Amino acid sequence: MKTLSACLIVKQEEKNIEKILKTTKNFADEIIVVDTGSTDSTKALAAKYTHKIYDFEWCDDFAKARNFSFSKATCDYIIWLDADDFLLEQDVERLNKLKKHLRADVYMLRYVASFDCQYNPTFSYYRERIVKRDKNFVWIDPVHEVILPRGDIRYLDIKIYHGKQNNQKDGRNLQIYQKILQKNEKLSPRQQFYYARELMFAGLYDQAIMQFSKFLMCQNGWVENKIETCLNLAYCYIAKGEFSNALTSLFGSFAFCLPRGEILYQIGSTFLQMDRIDEAIYWLNLARKAKPQEKSGAFVNIDCYNFLPCLQLCVCYYKKGDIKKAKQFNDKAKQIYPQDKSVLQNDNFFNTQK
Repeated sequence: MKTLSACLIVKQEEKNIEKILKTTKNFADEIIVVDTGSTDSTKALAAKYTHKIYDFEWCDDFAKARNFSFSKATCDYIIWLDADDFLLEQDVERLNKLKKHLRADVYMLRYVASFDCQYNPTFSYYRERIVKRDKNFVWIDPVHEVILPRGDIRYLDIKIYHGKQNNQKDGRNLQIYQKILQKNEKLSPRQQFYYARELMFAGLYDQAIMQFSKFLMCQNGWVENKIETCLNLAYCYIAKGEFSNALTSLFGSFAFCLPRGEILYQIGSTFLQMDRIDEAIYWLNLARKAKPQEKSGAFVNIDCYNFLPCLQLCVCYYKKGDIKKAKQFNDKAKQIYPQDKSVLQNDNFFNTQK
């Protein structure tokens, strides 16, 4: 059986760290915690689970911190985790079974960023999660750091759930990018994409639009990031009330791939906002027929393929005066999320129409 090192970088995580370490000790042969400047009880709590706790002076570079944590690993394979990650029992069991058969260079596991009350993923994507140590994989990019997979790469449906984070609200990532630009350093195409996203999250829509547009002009930008850029540009334009520009951006994604559910749903939703109901119905129904491309590396919002189109179709048919069909689509949405507030409000409304 191969051995597995678990590496975490942490700061001010006293509320989260015990939960993940209690789980990690059940599958990892060693736990490495790299602290980037905690002043709370993070390190004291971590010491209950491992003696391999190291200090790293924060330098606005997540990749450097991750690489430092990897340098302390001694096992055959390395898995990286965040302090606010967690695993369900069945995924811990799958990891322990996997350890008996570790062969590949990289294992891509499903990262679940959003989920329902039964832990069914609603927003997820595959990430390089377990790597062979002697292949000397290196993290790159100071923000939204990544390992570029190579060699024997395998995809497994082992899920790691990510808890809530405040990165988008506190502006930390945006500040790091701004410091890089102040030094007149050039952003890579990938960094350009994520910088534009941080501007969007901060509500700086005009700046985000400019940066997203620059990224689309890059010759070597990753196609999945370009598809996501078309969607993000639409969000920016919609926030500015520019629906025609939003649709132009969304349709532009078709140059890169077959239409994704996320794109189709947003086209339908945009037409609904424009009160163009028949067009909205057409595109929302297409979203329901689309298949998520989970192993493409894309961000997958599964609700765009079922629940959200059904809710919007309910609204569309109500606007057309077809109450029966509107209720049918609300019932379809209810089958997916029986306790959703919007679904229950619609239910109560339709019941008063009898």
